Amino acid sequence: MRQNRIKIAGLMVLLVTASLLAAHPVALASSPGQQPTAAMSTVTSTPSGPMAVVVPGPEPQINLRSGPNTTYDLVGVLLVGQKVPAKGRSPGGNWIMVEYPGVPGGVAWVWSLYVRIEPAVDLPIVEPPPTPTPLVTNTIDPTLAAKFVVTLAPTRPATFTPPPALQIPTFQAENGAVVGNIPMGLIITGLAVVGVLFGLVSFAGRR
Repeated sequence: MRQNRIKIAGLMVLLVTASLLAAHPVALASSPGQQPTAAMSTVTSTPSGPMAVVVPGPEPQINLRSGPNTTYDLVGVLLVGQKVPAKGRSPGGNWIMVEYPGVPGGVAWVWSLYVRIEPAVDLPIVEPPPTPTPLVTNTIDPTLAAKFVVTLAPTRPATFTPPPALQIPTFQAENGAVVGNIPMGLIITGLAVVGVLFGLVSFAGRR
């Protein structure tokens, strides 16, 4: 009895499986993601043509601009040793146009002294793009500027006034000098008398 039940259960499982396979026949097919990798072909490409190689310099990187002048916008940088396809040069040869994806037009410009062209070929001349116009134009309000204008009144130069004439005093000689209300002649006479007296006393003392 037990074996019959097992057989019946096995038959039911087979019937259910068969019904599922009949309802979903796509499940038996393998999906594209399960295809062997050998069946898929890969395409690789390397840039052809001259390459611009960044040479060592004072900085570890160089600037890329949207045109061949420093007035153009800065669009990116290149590191020393990095290689990019070279597409052309400016009319003067001072700037090199290189391929640079991600910017308008897919190209940028670099100063020619910062790169080396490999192989050394003569790149075609490319006309530069229009010079970018500044977004804001600085204007000066004449009314506002007039408020800061300082006007200085003219002043007359100083006039030179000559000094007055030098007055030199003159002295007149007086007849007879007076010292302390005493005539000078009297003083001299007194000194002479005193000298004579001293002489007489000295002469008498020697005898």
